[in-house]
Order: sequence, then structure tokens, then C-alpha cells
Amino acid sequence: MPLAQLITAPRLAERLQRPGLLILDCRTSLEDPAYGRRSYAEGHIPGARFASLDEDFSGPVTKGVSGRHPLPDAGRLGQRLREWGLDTDSEVVLYDDGPGAYAARAWWLLAWLGKRDGVYLLDGGLKAWREADLALSPVEPPAARPGNFQERADDSLVIDARQLQQRLDTPDLTLLDARALPRFRGEVEPLDPVAGHIPGAHCAAFTDNLDSSGRFLPAAQLRQRFAAYLQQRPASELVAYCGSGVTACHNLFALSLAGYPLAPLYAGSWSEWVTDPERPVASGD
Repeated sequence: MPLAQLITAPRLAERLQRPGLLILDCRTSLEDPAYGRRSYAEGHIPGARFASLDEDFSGPVTKGVSGRHPLPDAGRLGQRLREWGLDTDSEVVLYDDGPGAYAARAWWLLAWLGKRDGVYLLDGGLKAWREADLALSPVEPPAARPGNFQERADDSLVIDARQLQQRLDTPDLTLLDARALPRFRGEVEPLDPVAGHIPGAHCAAFTDNLDSSGRFLPAAQLRQRFAAYLQQRPASELVAYCGSGVTACHNLFALSLAGYPLAPLYAGSWSEWVTDPERPVASGD
């Protein structure tokens, strides 16, 4: 079974009553921290549970040291997943408003902890659900029976700043930055104190994984997209990053859809990189 899997809104609607199904509403706004929980309370896919980027899918921020969304403690996240009812063999569906960036962060975290089978992103997110004229519910589901999933964090999926800096000059490295081109170039920086990108990186905006309707491109097109960045370098040497380790997971999901192996995430990403003035910074293309 492929690691990255999509599910359509009509297909999910058919499965809502399936035993063992866990649906997580991952809606988030970086500008409005209360947006996700508020939107969930107004209406969500029936049976879905709200998962917070800041409270569930990130660890504490250490000012001047960490990025904006550090990885959560594996044991703490594993416990939260069990509270939501996650079993080893559960089917999981993740969604956000549509583009999939926050849902992909949840997907990557599950893969990091060892849950790699039966995990789906809702293609097109809640936007696709609404377009299919499917019902929303304001009712939070009752507490679940505690699940039996046991987390086993895979450290091979994570690279830290020191390790990445040591690899910057190696010829096999392909470093993909998921942020939009103006931020990559350093023309604007709305979130972090320093503009630019990590030297040697390629701008691979995560939004380019999607078509005009907000659905993921076909696997063949995604493979063509990433092959252009890899050239003849091995896919095993690819590293993904973004502003804070969130949208980079969208590229990792798209790479997996395209048939590439799951590559490491520089989880601290740009917001951590620039906390140390000794780390090199580039601008422009």
C-alpha cells in the first residue's frame, strides 16, 4: 500500500460509519490561532475530532532557539492519538480547509511515529466536501475508547540544523524550500525576522503540487515536477524545509504520491535556521 494516499469527499462520505475510522480536522490559520477551533465548532465533517497545530502537532517554542512549530514530544503526541481512539489498524482521514498543508503535517507526524498504513488526505479538503454538497455537523463526537497505537519515532526522517549545514556543499543534496517565491527570494518576509533562504535550496512552492481546483496533481505530473529539481541526484539525499516545518510536509506527501521514498524533514526550517546569525543566508534566485 502506498505511503501517501488520497480520498475523495464522496468516498469519505460512504465510509463515515465504518468502525475504526478516525477523522482529524486540522484547520489552522497562522494569523488567527483561534480560527481552527472556532471553525470546527461552527461545523465539521461528522465524527471528526479537532487537532490543533499549536497544541497537538507542535512542541513548545523556545525563543531565539527553536522554530515556530517545533516537533512535538513523540510520547505526548502518541498519548493524544490514543485518546482520539487511534489503533494500530485504524483508518485515518486528515483534512484542512483545502490546500492540505496542515493535514500533510499531521500525515507526516503519523508516519514519523510509525502509523503508515491506512492514512489518507481528503483531496481538496473541506472545500471539496462543501462542493460535493455534503453535510457538516456542529456536534463534537463523544470521547473515544482509548486506542492501542504505540508510537515509535523514526529519527531517520528528521534532520537538524547542524546536520544540514554540514551537508550544504555536498553534490548529492537536493534541498527543497516549500515557501512561495517572494519569500524564498527574500523580497518579503511576513513571519520571520530574516528574509531569504538556505544557500543551495530550490524554491518548490507547495501550492504547485495542486491543480486549479485545489486537488493534487496526478502522480505522473508530480514525478515530473520533482525530477526537474533532482536532476541526476539520488532521491535518497533530498531534504525538505519551509518556514516552520509545516508546508514542507506537503512536498513530502506529494513526493510520496509521485513514488519517491519518504525524505527527511528539516523540522526547524527557516524560522529556526535564522536564530543563529552564524548560519549562512542567501537571497534572490
